[in-house]
Amino acid sequence: MQTNDFILPLESTLTQKPGVITVNRKSRLLLLLTFALAPVLCALILPRATARRVENPIADTAAVLVGAGDIADCKDLSGAEATAKLLEKIPGTVFAAGDLAYPDGSKENFQCYDKTWGRVKNRTRPAPGNHEFHQRGATYYFQYFGSAAGDPNNGYYSYDLGSWHIIVLNSECAEVGGCDAGSRQEKWLRADLAAHPVACTLAYFHKPLFSSGGAHGDDLALKPIWQALYDANADIVISGHDHDYERFAPQTPDGKSDMTRGVREFVVGTGGKNHRPFKGQHPNSEVRDATAFGVLKLTLRPGNYNWEFIPEPGKSFTDVGSAECH
Repeated sequence: MQTNDFILPLESTLTQKPGVITVNRKSRLLLLLTFALAPVLCALILPRATARRVENPIADTAAVLVGAGDIADCKDLSGAEATAKLLEKIPGTVFAAGDLAYPDGSKENFQCYDKTWGRVKNRTRPAPGNHEFHQRGATYYFQYFGSAAGDPNNGYYSYDLGSWHIIVLNSECAEVGGCDAGSRQEKWLRADLAAHPVACTLAYFHKPLFSSGGAHGDDLALKPIWQALYDANADIVISGHDHDYERFAPQTPDGKSDMTRGVREFVVGTGGKNHRPFKGQHPNSEVRDATAFGVLKLTLRPGNYNWEFIPEPGKSFTDVGSAECH
């Protein structure tokens, strides 16, 4: 090959003399061109390699679920306004755990809800409560939230949040054909759990199976629902109904402590309606408060979660902790 060829074989690029290596002019141009193009090639190749390594960024990112139940009373919106302001400062999906618009879940009552928690409506996934069903079929609840509330004939649905599976149930059992084993909702729940065999599962619905609250207390009609969740190794249940905050240790549907497979229940009836005193204390009840309105913030990660009760300004009660999924 002649030395005036543009690309020279390696042995032609160097002229060797004893103790000296001399690069000819055209080879020098080739080397300069290679160095000049190197940053461009790196800019094109490296981002693609990085993108291939991060295959599922959503599943690896923490997700926030925050909210409460028992919220807006048209007679006094100060509590709902306080918790709405908290939500506006906390990014994430909002859960509204029933009894959202007092006293009767009417169109006018939902206008009061809209003045407060309506400010985060576009990221709210609600569950119905008994006060919503003061209107036949919870008509205005379903009209207000639309498709975000699920099928109006059911009031239960599920969705994924990060790596977690979230299930929203209707604890007004008489309105959905019962909550007993073999009922339409219970069979749907078991099928949904089987279709989503993820490591971490959370459910929320208005009425709690366990509660130390003085106004309502335990609702045993929800035991078959709890049994289905327990059988599928669900991790968390959130309810409201009693107007207080209570956290339970993981337990079975029979109320026995189970730190291996038990479901941890939070009662968060602190959305703004009012406060009610406790009556006694359940054996597995770990934390209770009936003085502060506030919201429960859950940070959901693959395999574990953190919880934090955030009170309204001026109140000091809080509850913070973390746990692993089953």
